[in-house]
Amino acid sequence: MAKSTRNFKNSFITVNPSFFTHLLSVSPFYSPKKNPRIPHYCSSSNLVLLFFSSLFILCTFLGVCFLTFSPIFSNECSEIWPLSPFPSLSATSLSSVLKHNWGSGENDVMVPLPPHGVPASNLNLSTEEEEFWKQPEGMGFQPCLHFSLEYRKASSRIAKQKRKFLVVVVSGGLNQQRNQIVDAVVFARILDAALVVPVLQVNRIWGDESEFSDIFDVEHFKRTLQTDVRVVSSLPSTHLIPKQSIENQIPCHVSPLWIRARFLRQLNEEGLLILKGLDSKLSKNLPLDLQKLRCKVAFHALRFANPIQDLGNQMARRMWIEGPYIAIHLRLEKDVWVRTGCLTGLGTQYDKIIAVDRESNPDFLTDKLNMTQSARLLAGLCPLSAQEVARFLKALGVSNNARIYIAGGEPFGGNRAIQPLVEEFPNIITKQMLTREGELAPYMNRPSILAAIDYIVSLSSDVFLPSHGGNMGRAMQGHRAYVGHRKYIKPNKRMMLPLFEDTSISEEEFRKNIQKLHKYSKGQPELRTKKMDRDVLAYPVPECMCKR
Repeated sequence: MAKSTRNFKNSFITVNPSFFTHLLSVSPFYSPKKNPRIPHYCSSSNLVLLFFSSLFILCTFLGVCFLTFSPIFSNECSEIWPLSPFPSLSATSLSSVLKHNWGSGENDVMVPLPPHGVPASNLNLSTEEEEFWKQPEGMGFQPCLHFSLEYRKASSRIAKQKRKFLVVVVSGGLNQQRNQIVDAVVFARILDAALVVPVLQVNRIWGDESEFSDIFDVEHFKRTLQTDVRVVSSLPSTHLIPKQSIENQIPCHVSPLWIRARFLRQLNEEGLLILKGLDSKLSKNLPLDLQKLRCKVAFHALRFANPIQDLGNQMARRMWIEGPYIAIHLRLEKDVWVRTGCLTGLGTQYDKIIAVDRESNPDFLTDKLNMTQSARLLAGLCPLSAQEVARFLKALGVSNNARIYIAGGEPFGGNRAIQPLVEEFPNIITKQMLTREGELAPYMNRPSILAAIDYIVSLSSDVFLPSHGGNMGRAMQGHRAYVGHRKYIKPNKRMMLPLFEDTSISEEEFRKNIQKLHKYSKGQPELRTKKMDRDVLAYPVPECMCKR
């Protein structure tokens, strides 16, 4: 006890009278001259001297104490990510904002550039346009990933797992892959298994042969999840089973109980489980800790590889520095028309091409097979055309000089497909227009990486709008909520269609109806628990965000 007490005392700076005397003697305010009539300790000059010296000593002592104890206090909030690391633009110069280092290892969340707010360059904004650019109220919700005591106790065992391994093969485009990677981590956690870095299956539509490390930062992925699940780059030689079967018969909305009952015995006996086809198979309603784990994987662990992140950041800055902009995920690619079973609106020549592809690939059309094309349209299952997007933006009050970033692949029909949008809004910008010579060349045959660049630029937009929902739309909805409730407008296609088809109503009436339909679709926090089976990655409140 005496030894520990002595060590505790030695951890502080010992201050004695000689220390003060020496410090006083070297002070620039000190004068050795004395007035014989007045005691030197009563002179006004020495009183001033004593005051400043004492103040200097006190500041020094407090500074040392702060440096000594600040790491202790900072650990208390290590699990809480602040609402935004960017101060308001009125308090920070533009240059300091642009120098923010997104690629540093210190920040594990992909942080967008700050929103511009209502454009100040145009003083004649209409009420509708001001409302359009105004950011939603976050209502005090901030990221909050505190895990329970039981979860943390189990983590010490699961993070050391060296006997059981889970291999997951993921498929689809970038955001579909992201969803499956998130679920793979949750599967590994449920089964108390180590996760091998997921295998990306070559996409048969785009032919993208990118591996996990080509798109995502592997070391960051491992490091971020090290207290949740052990992640390894490859299987140990002891677990290489040449005839290991791949499990791909997984029903929809499986629970942790079902997963353990189905796979735990096999995993314990063989030490290896290979899963495929996890897309949307895991239940959306999981225990609270597993919901938080989903958010941790999606918003913290899955950071893009440095070359992609750096290029995406540069392109986002090039858009951002010119002022506020809208990002639209325009779903007009050929595979979208094939999958949705909808008409392109480009004429019979283009519709015949889609029909032939659909007949030769009947498995592409997987949703509501018995619906006719007109029924799909009425149900809101078809993407908005470029003309419909243009009318929608005009009805929301967007001026024709607004800057619009188009995210997505090459539209089927080329320039003809987006011409109606360009005619109404000439300031259309694509990633090809933003990049300089040679910057995109290494990725031209890598659609997943191009989609990652779209993701980064879209995240920093002042307003995001998807023309057809889907994985990108849901991912952007949740991520924008997580980093500060950036405005996200989801078109109500089912209710808008009668308005698009009705030629008897005036533009003024059309505008009022559109605004009324989307009055509450402006990005305000919406509880996931209001409707069952909502994805927590699209609705992170209240599991992953709380009021503090």
